[in-house]
Amino acid sequence: MSEETLLEDLLAGDHRALARVISKIEDRSPGARELVSSLYAHTGEADVVGITGSPGAGKSTLVDKLAETYRKRGETVGIIAIDPSSPYTGGAVLGDRIRMASTVGDMDVFVRSMSARGTLGGLSTATADAVKAMDAFGKDKIIIETVGAGQNEIDIVRTADTVAVLVPPGSGDDIQTLKAGILEIADVFVVNKADRDGADRTVQELREMIELGHGGGVVSSGHHGVDPSHHGGDAGGSAGDGTDLEEWLPPIVETVATTGEGVDILIEKLTAHRRYLHESGRSVEVARRRYAEEIRTLLREDVNGLLEAHLEASGGIDALADAVRTGETDPYTIADDVLEPIERCLEGKEDTSNR
Repeated sequence: MSEETLLEDLLAGDHRALARVISKIEDRSPGARELVSSLYAHTGEADVVGITGSPGAGKSTLVDKLAETYRKRGETVGIIAIDPSSPYTGGAVLGDRIRMASTVGDMDVFVRSMSARGTLGGLSTATADAVKAMDAFGKDKIIIETVGAGQNEIDIVRTADTVAVLVPPGSGDDIQTLKAGILEIADVFVVNKADRDGADRTVQELREMIELGHGGGVVSSGHHGVDPSHHGGDAGGSAGDGTDLEEWLPPIVETVATTGEGVDILIEKLTAHRRYLHESGRSVEVARRRYAEEIRTLLREDVNGLLEAHLEASGGIDALADAVRTGETDPYTIADDVLEPIERCLEGKEDTSNR
């Protein structure tokens, strides 16, 4: 099947085409790059939510309940579950996420497990491209569930419009560990398993951290917060004079994902954050930042690929490593030598464009 036919079938709502497109994206098959490029003109409508947090916080169960609730409201859902990479194949270890059982058989809930492939933050370029595929397909809600591997989860910020960070009850020590990283990216905090002992204490600790951050401390205002000089508020909106917009302060929602308790309230907070982004004008900045990061990532990958191919053609990286080992040269000199022709090329293009 040609890329053009595959794209047409995806846009026509064929789930098999969506699955094939994501497979091509993940495998980086021939034509995948051009296919993703064609998707961009059909994106921008989906609401992308990131669910992250420490392992054991109940992310998969909560995602399942979110999908079930969205479906009851008549909305279609795409789920990308980022799984730990297999050390042998690089593929997703947890397969098709059997924990997400409530929506099995519902074709309007499309679940795809993807391998983290060792990428920093658990999100590969393929994941961001898969979001584009689901968006172009027409999914109303796209949920990304991350591995939950700690501070590097901040990479999800570059893909999701709204980030919910799950914190299990009684995790005071975890909060202290995470506060310098993952907690800073939260637009919404979720204390899941709120029926367990320690939930009230965890909520209080989170509230104190948010208040501290609002006063100039650890947690600022989520990864989409406004300028600190703006007035504070719970969910954005007018500051009172019709011109200024309140700062978004991450709300704390208590849930029991196994029973669905609190899920409706969580959805309300997620919706409020999306509304805040649009009404405050922050959505434009968020999109600009995301696309800038996508460009940087692609450039890094492409340049790295070109350099790897050049090194292989020149005898391979091992030969250069041996030269360093025997004292003939050093890594900095090698890097300068390899990059010199690229720098000359770029300088030549700059000179031509300035004429």
